[in-house]
Amino acid sequence: MLHHLRIQNFALIEETEVRLNHGLTVITGETGAGKSILLGALGLTLGNRADVSSLHNKTKKCIIEAQFNIKAYKLKAFFEIHELDFEENTTIRREITPEGKSRAFINDTPTTLTVLKELGEKLIDIHSQHETLLLKETNFQFEIVDAFAQTGNLFTEYKKQFGQFTKLKKQLEELTSQEIQAKKELDYFQFQFNELEEAAFKTGEQKVLEEESETLENAEFIKGNLTKSSLAISGSEENIVSALAIAKQQLQAVSKFGKQFNELFERINSVTIELKELANDIDNCEEEVVYDNVRLEEVNARLDKLNRLLKKHGVNSEEELLTIKNDIEAKLQQFSSLELSIEKTQKEIVTLEKQCKVSAKDLSNKRQKATAGIEQTIKTMLSGLSMANAQFKIELKPLDVLTANGLDTISFLFTANKGAEFKELHKTASGGELSRLMLCLKALLAERTSLPTIIFDEIDSGVSGDVGDKIGNILFAMGKSMQVITITHLPQMASKGINHLFVYKSDTKDKTISSIKTLTPDERVAEIAKMLSTGIPTETALKNAKELLNA
Repeated sequence: MLHHLRIQNFALIEETEVRLNHGLTVITGETGAGKSILLGALGLTLGNRADVSSLHNKTKKCIIEAQFNIKAYKLKAFFEIHELDFEENTTIRREITPEGKSRAFINDTPTTLTVLKELGEKLIDIHSQHETLLLKETNFQFEIVDAFAQTGNLFTEYKKQFGQFTKLKKQLEELTSQEIQAKKELDYFQFQFNELEEAAFKTGEQKVLEEESETLENAEFIKGNLTKSSLAISGSEENIVSALAIAKQQLQAVSKFGKQFNELFERINSVTIELKELANDIDNCEEEVVYDNVRLEEVNARLDKLNRLLKKHGVNSEEELLTIKNDIEAKLQQFSSLELSIEKTQKEIVTLEKQCKVSAKDLSNKRQKATAGIEQTIKTMLSGLSMANAQFKIELKPLDVLTANGLDTISFLFTANKGAEFKELHKTASGGELSRLMLCLKALLAERTSLPTIIFDEIDSGVSGDVGDKIGNILFAMGKSMQVITITHLPQMASKGINHLFVYKSDTKDKTISSIKTLTPDERVAEIAKMLSTGIPTETALKNAKELLNA
C-alpha cells in the first residue's frame, strides 16, 4: 500500500507531505484547490511522462517521492529481473529539472520509465472517469470472469501453453519459408555438387596433369634425347664410361704410392659407378616415355574440365574448389535437416494444440458456470445503487480456433430497463450507468483478487447524495481488504472514510499555492457540514455531519 507521498515544486504545490493508511481514504476540497494535482504527482511516480511546465518554480527541481509497503505483493522476482534492491518499504522517486530532464529511481537505484511503469501497474490502479472504456476491452472482461471463476492459475498455465504454441507456429512459418527458398535453390546446388563430386579433383592434381600433358606432347623429342644421352655415356663405341675405365686403370696403378693417389682412384671409381647408374636411369625413363595420343587427349580433357570449373566458380586452385564443394554439401545437408525440423515442429504443434484445447475447454466450462453468479452479484450491487431494473449479462460464445483468451469470445451486455433488449454496454448505458457498473466490477475484482491500492477520481460525479452514500458503502467495504483512496464532492461519501485529507489553496504576496492536510475529527465535522451547506455551516448542517460520520 501507499503510505507516504512527498511532493516538492509541482504545479501549485510548493512542498507537502501526505501520510496514508489502510482502508478508505477520502480527499475533499473546493473545485480547483488541487485535488487532481495529487493524482498528477502520483502518476509521475508510476511512470507517466512529465514536462517542465509542471514545475511550480521554473528555476528549481521538482521531486515526487512515494513510499509503498510491498511485502504482500510478491514482487521479489520483479526486482531480481531488473537488478533492483528489494525492500519491503520501497521508495519510488521522480525528479524533473528546470531544463526538462527527467530521472527515475527505485530504492535510490536509477531506472527507466518503462520499468517504473511496469512496477506502478502492480502497485496502484487509478480509476478515472475515462476508466469505463475498459469495459469494452476483451482482456478486462475475461479478467472479471476469471477472477470470479477462480481460474487465474488455470488461465496462467493456458497462456504459457498458448504462448509456446504461438511461438512454434511462427517458427514453423519461418522454417517453411526457408524450405520454399531452399527448394528453389536445391536443384542448382545438387547439380553443382554432383559436378564437383563426379570430377573428384585432388589437391595438386593440376600440376601433375600439366606435367604429364607436357611430356606426352613432346614424347618423341624426349625419347630421342634420352637415347643419345645414354649412348654418349655408355652405349657407343667411344663413350664416357669406356674412357673413364682407362683413366681408372691408370690411377689404380699409382694408388699404392700415396694416400692422395688412392683418393683420386676412389673418386674416379665413384664417378664411374654414378655414370653407370645414370645411364640405367636414362634408359628406364626412355622406356617409360611413350607417345600415347589417347592418353594425351584424356589428360587434356581433364585439364580442360578442371580449368572450366575453376573459372566457373571464380577460384584458382583445387583446394578452393574442394572448399566450395564442402559448402554446397553443407547446404544440402541443411536442407535435409530443415525437412526434419519442419516435421518435428509440426508434431510439437499438434501435441501442444491438443494440450491448449484441453486447458481452453476447462477454462470455458468454468467460465460458463461462473457467469450466472457474476450477473446476479452485479444485479444486486446495481440495485443497491438505485438501478433496480438494471440487468447485466455475460455472453460467452465458443470458437473453433485457439486465441490468447482460450476458445471463447466474450461480450458484456446491459439493460437499464425492464423488458428492454440486452445490448452491448456502450450502445445502451449512459455515462453514469457505466460508471456505477465499473465500480461494481472493480469491487468484485477486489473481493476475488489481490488488487493493489485503488484510487477513484470523482467516482461520484453526476450522482445524487443517496447514490453517493451507497457508492461510499461499496468503497468502505473494499477498504476492508485493501487501500482505497477517493476524491469526492459528496458529503455522504466523504463521511465513509477512515482517513480524511483536505486540499486547499492559499494566497501569498505573489503566488497561490495548494496544500493538503489530514483532518482531525472536529475538522472533519466542519468540512462535511460545509459540504452540506451553501454557505457558513449551520447548526443543522453540523448535526447532520456528525450523524453521517457516526453512521
